[in-house]
Amino acid sequence: MYSGTIVPLVTPLTASGEVSEPSVRRLVDSLRPHVSGLMPALTTGEGWKLSDRQWRDVVTYTVRHAAGLPVIAGVQLPSTEQVIERAKVAQACGASAVAVTTPFQPDLSQDEIYQHYADLREAVFIPLFIYNEKALSGNQIELKTLLRICELPDVVGIKESSGSAEFTRSLIAARTKVPVFEGWENLLHEAAGVDGFIGPLANLEPELANAMLADPSAARQKEINATCERYGLFLDDWYRHAKKELLQRGILDTDLAVEGVEL
Repeated sequence: MYSGTIVPLVTPLTASGEVSEPSVRRLVDSLRPHVSGLMPALTTGEGWKLSDRQWRDVVTYTVRHAAGLPVIAGVQLPSTEQVIERAKVAQACGASAVAVTTPFQPDLSQDEIYQHYADLREAVFIPLFIYNEKALSGNQIELKTLLRICELPDVVGIKESSGSAEFTRSLIAARTKVPVFEGWENLLHEAAGVDGFIGPLANLEPELANAMLADPSAARQKEINATCERYGLFLDDWYRHAKKELLQRGILDTDLAVEGVEL
């Protein structure tokens, strides 16, 4: 069972735009004592902008340097067919699981959303994290649908980024036996009772996230909010600001962002 702080890794780049393996290694080394899992190529890793090669490289390098930590590969692609093919690549790269959004087709019906995940479970045997978000895909998974998806085989976690603490609490109360991870730093106190946290703050201050999970309080939430404000993690291009800080710490070689369409 997954729990604790899982870090959605930024994607370190070289000056020429390739994924930097030395930077991936240093980043993973800096986080390993404090996190329970590594999640490359999700939104903080600019997963929707990565080329096929960049995506494969960042997942491969993360697996190579994980030293026993589970690696949950982010898969953010427009169609179910593309998701299935990339999930197969993730499995071949040695990933422990994949974290998957809905297709990038706003206004999908809830039945179509369910079928997306059902088709993935049918096509490839790799454990699945459900990534419940709307900013990228344009879709919000309703509670009834999410509970239905949780009944599929090998659903091992939910990155709950709906932005609603009330929704998260309802999901927790449903007792699906699937671990729920809060995806918004500013909602950790309101969503008390989650099994863990997956958010960009974990790239920079994983121990603070761990402390909040162990003993959630309004005072610690205030500290987390102030920390995120200081690092620029509440801005639309939060991943750029996280990279800037990691460059200053000597962990990354550059603070370059992946070229492509912005959120």
